[in-house]
Amino acid sequence: MAGLGALKRTMSFTIILVFIIFLGLIFVVSFFFLDPFQGLILAIVGSVFMILFQYAVGPVIVRATSRLHYLEPGENRWLESKVAQLASQSNIPTPRIAISPDPTPNAFVFGRTSKGATLAVHQGLLQRLNEDEIEGVIGHELGHVKHRDFIVVTMISAIPLVAYLIARAVLWGGYASGYSRRGSGKNNNAGVLIIIAVVAYLVYILTTLLALRLTRLRESYADAYSAFLTQRPRELESALTKIAYGLSIAPGEPHGARAFFIEDPAQAKQDVARIIDQKSKYDLDHDGVLSERELELAMETDAKSNWRKAAELFMTHPPTYKRILMLREIEQDMNTGNFQQSNIYKHV
Repeated sequence: MAGLGALKRTMSFTIILVFIIFLGLIFVVSFFFLDPFQGLILAIVGSVFMILFQYAVGPVIVRATSRLHYLEPGENRWLESKVAQLASQSNIPTPRIAISPDPTPNAFVFGRTSKGATLAVHQGLLQRLNEDEIEGVIGHELGHVKHRDFIVVTMISAIPLVAYLIARAVLWGGYASGYSRRGSGKNNNAGVLIIIAVVAYLVYILTTLLALRLTRLRESYADAYSAFLTQRPRELESALTKIAYGLSIAPGEPHGARAFFIEDPAQAKQDVARIIDQKSKYDLDHDGVLSERELELAMETDAKSNWRKAAELFMTHPPTYKRILMLREIEQDMNTGNFQQSNIYKHV
């Protein structure tokens, strides 16, 4: 049985592990170019600086790239009152509300602290979802604020970025300096730089996988929290379906901050395309339309695929069908009276 303590422990463990792995990268660099003690100091100072830098500028970048319009009091009374109501039920400060002109159905939260959090809603979400479905989405986003996980994800994403920049800098720096030219000294330098670049890329991949695992876990916790907060998991289930399909047909490239969204646009396109490609396999009555039961069967079957399980390692969010199946399990518990505050995260 999962609990909020499990999420906190996973966050702490992931942060520590990512930091240790990054220290290993700096040790490799310092082994060739610096004194080990100097390398350790450089690693600690550099890591702390990058994390604080990401923490400081991350919200500014998200705000600027999303073209947010912050609501004035009374500008959208229903949305303002609903956010205030659910935030009060959650015992958290009411976040500032902003609208993005983006026509795709999505929403996200960001900020440096829970008190300074912003709940951003895409215009497409307000247009395509009904009020009950929007309430489910709001509950999900307030779950992120309640768990403070958006702060952790903002900070932890700095480490893979630094590792990637080190790898690129080593390769391009070596190329620019002509380490590929002939000569024993040049060849030795080339070997050292290649080793560092390979290690840096491996660290980048490993820390990225750890960060992605954490982002997927936080989405499941937020889904479960929304079900508890609204007491209507079916509304979030319906919202996720509309969001996934809406994103799957949206043109353009995915937003750079898609890990913050309630649904990843790039992933939604893949999820829907996969089901459509196998439509005839699951259309049991051959009427050309997937019924709710047929769609559920498709999701359950796809969830058991080994290829799908491997592909999940590189996803920012759990597959939509997994999220829907979890919400249905929660709804069954609610119908039997087994879903209580003490076991909100039982099905995560």
